[in-house]
Amino acid sequence: MNIFLNRDIARLILLQRIELSTPFLKKIRKLSGRYFFTNVASKYFISPKKIGEKYLEIMQKEYDDLAKFVNFDDKKILSIGGGICGFELLTILNHQKTHISIIERNFLSNKVVYGWDKENSEAYNDLNLVKLFFIKNGINENFFSIYDFDNEKLPEKHFDIIISLYSMDYHYDFNLYQSYFKKIFKKETKLIFDTIRPDYFKKMFNNVDIISSVQNTVHKSNRIICSEPKF
Repeated sequence: MNIFLNRDIARLILLQRIELSTPFLKKIRKLSGRYFFTNVASKYFISPKKIGEKYLEIMQKEYDDLAKFVNFDDKKILSIGGGICGFELLTILNHQKTHISIIERNFLSNKVVYGWDKENSEAYNDLNLVKLFFIKNGINENFFSIYDFDNEKLPEKHFDIIISLYSMDYHYDFNLYQSYFKKIFKKETKLIFDTIRPDYFKKMFNNVDIISSVQNTVHKSNRIICSEPKF
């Protein structure tokens, strides 16, 4: 499978997924600092084709793994913090009656900073490029909606599935969205996200299942599916 991906989109993917850096880019980042890496190296020293191939491989694996646990057919899905939304693109391509609402931020921080951010103050995205990514890859606008977290009213309707991969409770606190979830959850809604504290969510949901675990990296995490909220 080939996907449309220009240099600007490739740059966003790199900033969102630093693991896609080449050894050369990692060396530049180490020697020149994060500001230079974000504002210069990520623009001019990248191969969009190679980044696209690696990114698609990762997104395909994410989709294949989750499809073992969740049926995406004809579902209303909410994506939180999906970046350029490769997973969401593959989901729509494979389930053409599915609609995905996307909540993301719409600015680039001056330098790449990873780790826990209680206020969710960092961002590396451009929502116009997310929209272009969908349209250029054959997705009609009827199948997706994009919401700027900082400047738009978030969708207040019930969703079948809510997904936040390596975003909510991985980079910033789950509680940032808890009051919003009270408006959009129904009993059957499934929430999928990554966390280092799966047991904590047993206080909030009747059903909490760990479906995968990453323990061999600096940022350890468990991917969980939650349903039947207690809030």
